[in-house]
Amino acid sequence: MKLSIVIPCYNESKNIPLILAEYAKFTIVGETEIVLVNNGSTDETAPVLRTLAPKYPFLKIITVEVNQGYGFGILAGLKASTGEFIGWTHGDMQTPPSDILKVLELINSNEGKKNIYIKGRRHGRPLFDRIFTFGMNIFETVYLGQWLTDINAQPNIFHRSFFETWKKPPTDFSLDLYAFYLARQRKMEVIRFDVEFLKRIHGESHWNKDFASKWKFIKRTMEFSLKLKKNNI
Repeated sequence: MKLSIVIPCYNESKNIPLILAEYAKFTIVGETEIVLVNNGSTDETAPVLRTLAPKYPFLKIITVEVNQGYGFGILAGLKASTGEFIGWTHGDMQTPPSDILKVLELINSNEGKKNIYIKGRRHGRPLFDRIFTFGMNIFETVYLGQWLTDINAQPNIFHRSFFETWKKPPTDFSLDLYAFYLARQRKMEVIRFDVEFLKRIHGESHWNKDFASKWKFIKRTMEFSLKLKKNNI
């Protein structure tokens, strides 16, 4: 298996049929797998997955019984993945499934080099979100001493040997920062490519709801940044 993409889903039962139908258009059986993590959902995610799973041979389902964080679900999926290159993206349909073709093209054009980190770069986001992201970019870049932009952009793809070196990765939304920072610190070749940032079709973000949720996210990210610098991971 060349590529495994982990998609953590928390109460995304209405989006899951759309996710799988779209990935079916771009996934090559035997070359790519989609590891969909039911990350402690309390809606109809489990029965929806049971019904749909037989239709999609590229699909692997991992179940986390009790939600323990965004990062926890992703880590569970990464551990279960079988691809040479692994990584994750979101399960809210705001990141196009067609990105998988771009990722494969970049892996192939780099002849399977292990020292690459492939990451999206978002376009089409609301102005306030772009301002918020710009502020976070400045803080993280200056404070951590690494060039870190659009930290929460998806997807994030890398060789599994990189993942095998991780020590105590965070189990919340700081996982995006952890992986990207580590790649920069280890002088990996970071490859960015433009991705569309689409509107949600169903449901709402579990963290990006209003200014209060953004402020909570900022505080958690800054606290984790302090740990990163202190521990010199």
